[in-house]
Order: sequence, then structure tokens, then C-alpha cells
Amino acid sequence: MAPSLFQRINDTARSVLLSILSRWLPDGVREGHEWVALNPTRADSKRGSFKVNLRTGRWSDFATGDRGGDPVSLAAYLFNLKQHEAAQQMAVMLGISDT
Repeated sequence: MAPSLFQRINDTARSVLLSILSRWLPDGVREGHEWVALNPTRADSKRGSFKVNLRTGRWSDFATGDRGGDPVSLAAYLFNLKQHEAAQQMAVMLGISDT
């Protein structure tokens, strides 16, 4: 069975996640297998509570409890989009068609 479009988007995003996070969260730093950044959705003043796993795309803000399991959910969270809207925008960004 072929992977779903959503899965293809997440798989492709994970393969270039460091590059994506460098654009989305430019104040971040790599710490091992995590990208540690300020959370731009709140008045975050110190790195450490907002982290993204560079292998899996799982992310969490340990200060607020917000979290998700993949790059699409991170895009939806950061840019205040619905999951399908985030997936559509990421597909365009990554050059993925639905065919």
C-alpha cells in the first residue's frame, strides 16, 4: 500500500527537518537530536522548554503542555492553521503533489 499524502509530507519534512526548523525557529540551537528554541506563539524569553526531536518530528512545549507528533502538527501549531491547511502548505513548500 502506498503511503498517504499526509505520511509522505511528514516523511519528506523529517528528512530535511533541520533546514525547516532553522527557518521556522531561527533562534533555535541543536542539542543532540533536538532543536531547542523560543516558542514564538507565546512570550517565551528563555530557550529550554520548547523542543523538537530532529529524528521523529515530535515536539513539545514543556512549559504549557502543548505537543504534537510530527512536522505537520508543528506547522499547524506555529502558524495557527488547521492540520489539513498545514499539510497543504508544507506539500507546496516540499514540492510534493497529491498524485
